[in-house]
Amino acid sequence: MQERHITVGQISAVFGVKGWLKVHSYTEPMENILSYTCDQWLLEKNGQQQSIKVDEARRHGNGIIVHIKDIDDRDLARQFCKSQIRIPVSAMPALDEDDFYWHQLQGLNVYQLNDQGMQGDLLGVVDYLLETGANDVLVIKTPGRGEGSRGEGNSGEVLIPYVPEQVVKRVDIESRTLLVDWTPDWDLED
Repeated sequence: MQERHITVGQISAVFGVKGWLKVHSYTEPMENILSYTCDQWLLEKNGQQQSIKVDEARRHGNGIIVHIKDIDDRDLARQFCKSQIRIPVSAMPALDEDDFYWHQLQGLNVYQLNDQGMQGDLLGVVDYLLETGANDVLVIKTPGRGEGSRGEGNSGEVLIPYVPEQVVKRVDIESRTLLVDWTPDWDLED
């Protein structure tokens, strides 16, 4: 069974004439892309995958540049531009008990807290997260609900602030559930 990988950045452009590449990191802080415990990156582009070894990397201005082992020419390096950078999930550092990586939250079933403080109605599934500055936001895909549909019709989205304890009451990765104290807009219309 092949190990699961997660996307942590993208190679954006060549840098200089000796094969260096600019990297757009999806990690926070951006330097974390260089600190994972794996010796190779899996690059994915146009459905094709290739393992590479980064032999040098550093901050440069407001970004990060890397050098791939045995690629010492700008034209050879160009082939890696627009490649997604993927690492094995096992290379990611362990987190504290109540902390989660975004990829762990994606796909969780989101339930509304009921009046008895228990799991109530299913709101939908975590599709992705947004970073807004004040707090992260869960984007929930809601089957059978659409704008102005009062709970009927097409699927839609609900945005829920990811505020632990206040809004997000419980995250259970094992059971693939997330419990929130949140009233979606369609409930207000009823």
